[in-house]
Amino acid sequence: MTEKAVYQELAEGLGAGESKFIPGIFESLTSKEEARVLLAASPPAPIEELAEKTGIAEAEVEWMVGSLFDKGLIFKSKKETGTRYYRVRNLLQMHDATAVMLNPPQEMLDLWREFMAIEFDGYSRKIEEVLPSPVIRVIPVNITIDAKTHILAFDDIKNIVNEARSLAVTPCSCRVIDGACGKTVEVCIQINKAADYAIERGTGRRLEKEETLEILKKCEEEGLVHVGNNQRAPGHVICNCCSDCCLNWPSVRTGHKKFVVPSRFTAMVDTELCSSCEVCLERCYFDAIHMDGEGGTASIDGEKCMGCGLCTVTCPEEAISFDEVRSADFVPE
Repeated sequence: MTEKAVYQELAEGLGAGESKFIPGIFESLTSKEEARVLLAASPPAPIEELAEKTGIAEAEVEWMVGSLFDKGLIFKSKKETGTRYYRVRNLLQMHDATAVMLNPPQEMLDLWREFMAIEFDGYSRKIEEVLPSPVIRVIPVNITIDAKTHILAFDDIKNIVNEARSLAVTPCSCRVIDGACGKTVEVCIQINKAADYAIERGTGRRLEKEETLEILKKCEEEGLVHVGNNQRAPGHVICNCCSDCCLNWPSVRTGHKKFVVPSRFTAMVDTELCSSCEVCLERCYFDAIHMDGEGGTASIDGEKCMGCGLCTVTCPEEAISFDEVRSADFVPE
């Protein structure tokens, strides 16, 4: 197999064989020998089996596996019977894991930036076509302000943090790759197993609960939307997303909402309190606020509102509040 063919096969394994950029990302991160080890690591296998499959000495394979783990291309499955290694399984996992590796090569970041700008919308449609249910959901703000309705445990950022066994913060992979928005980068909160993984790789910094809540408060003030895993049980991450760099929003903007779903809430405007200052317009990612309410006050398009609550944080008149309008659309347990 030629060197280029190895990288092409790795891209095909992610469903990205037609991409102009994904094979190059693999090539920017691996030697041909490392690429062969990656190909062999599906299904998961221990070091000795990877060595047998590739014909590379066990000591070399062990070193390569460590390097590939640090780069975010190989993951560990630790069992009582030993550790098995498996290669990255999908584009989103590869995007998030490789972007935050220590000292990422500029060539790789440039290729990811081009992929996101040119090809990602098409791939996101393909992902949505096969999703049985949404992967992530918006979590409403409730650190900077107190919502005027009951926030259930699975929507409560403070509850999620306080119940966590382990916490870490990593850079936002989307803003590492792009970052044109200028928003804070080190804000991606990893929980439990994800935190352990980030700390082991050296890509995350361990957090105490108090500092975690302070980071999330600053995110709300800065205008970043909280999103988490679409499940009732504690997820593995709380992302804090900007409006332009982050990969979660293409389906929202096109009206699909297949990858990410809104919170249970929508914003409501008290027209008697609204001063028509338009501060909320600058905070809304989703074009859900318009100044066509009574007397030129703000009004909310419930179809577009994702229930993030960012508009409530900076409203000087406290004219915007939460209202529960939908049930949680969770991944089936």
